[in-house]
Amino acid sequence: MKKRYVFQTLLLICLTACGSKDEFDATGTFEATEIVVSSEATGKLFYLNAEEGMHFTQGTEVGLIDTVQLYLKKRQLEAQMKSVESQRPDIHRQIAATKAQIATAQRERDRVENLLKAQAANRKQLDDWDSQLAVLNRQLEAQLSSLGNTTASLTEQSSSVAIQVAQVEDQLKKCHITVPINGTILAKYAEPSELATVGKPLFKIADMEHIFLRAYLTSSQLESVKLGNEVTVFADFGNAQLRNYPGKIIWISEEAEFTPKTILTNDERANQVYAVKIAVENDGHIKLGMYGKVKF
Repeated sequence: MKKRYVFQTLLLICLTACGSKDEFDATGTFEATEIVVSSEATGKLFYLNAEEGMHFTQGTEVGLIDTVQLYLKKRQLEAQMKSVESQRPDIHRQIAATKAQIATAQRERDRVENLLKAQAANRKQLDDWDSQLAVLNRQLEAQLSSLGNTTASLTEQSSSVAIQVAQVEDQLKKCHITVPINGTILAKYAEPSELATVGKPLFKIADMEHIFLRAYLTSSQLESVKLGNEVTVFADFGNAQLRNYPGKIIWISEEAEFTPKTILTNDERANQVYAVKIAVENDGHIKLGMYGKVKF
């Protein structure tokens, strides 16, 4: 009787194991797109309000790197730009005298011409005024050319300084550390008062609301799945506690790989499998690295 009871128990365990194995089509682990935010400037880290577990919206400022030297450089460039602008000539005012001389000479030339018609002046007087008008017009052209060259040179200098100001403003902007996505801080790598350098990791963030399950399929299962398929995902909390979520297949690997040791497949003899990503909306219960199962 005892042997019979043991045999029935072993048979029940075997049937239960086989049933649970066939209950799901694939298994995997939950992952998220993680971003390591690094410093884009060099200087003392004034503050970094990015503790593990804190949730932020995209664009939120969470840290600041020393900006004193950059601010002073910007002030210097702005003063330089004002100096350049103050040297810009007032063309209309500087040629006003020459234009007045031309107008006076033109009136005298017209008066002599009228007198010549009345035979009250000689031809030489008219030629003298024509010559003087030509000289004054050439002087005006030379003035306009010189003032134009000066204005163009100052404009180029002003543009060069403006570009430098824009560069400093961009560097100042990079001193303000912001969150690139809506997400949760996973790890913090720096503390206030430390020296931040370009490329130094500051913190890691991930979108925990939109995660995905990386599962693995055998080649025989690929026939029944395709991109966009709606599936049911089960998060495994241990002790046979499962929570189901709707999911969608968003990626299927084009190349096979050896079956990961931590992944079980329906066909344990399969040496190679194909990875798939299944998008899942997280309600806050799913944690990264947690095991999950899929039912197609």
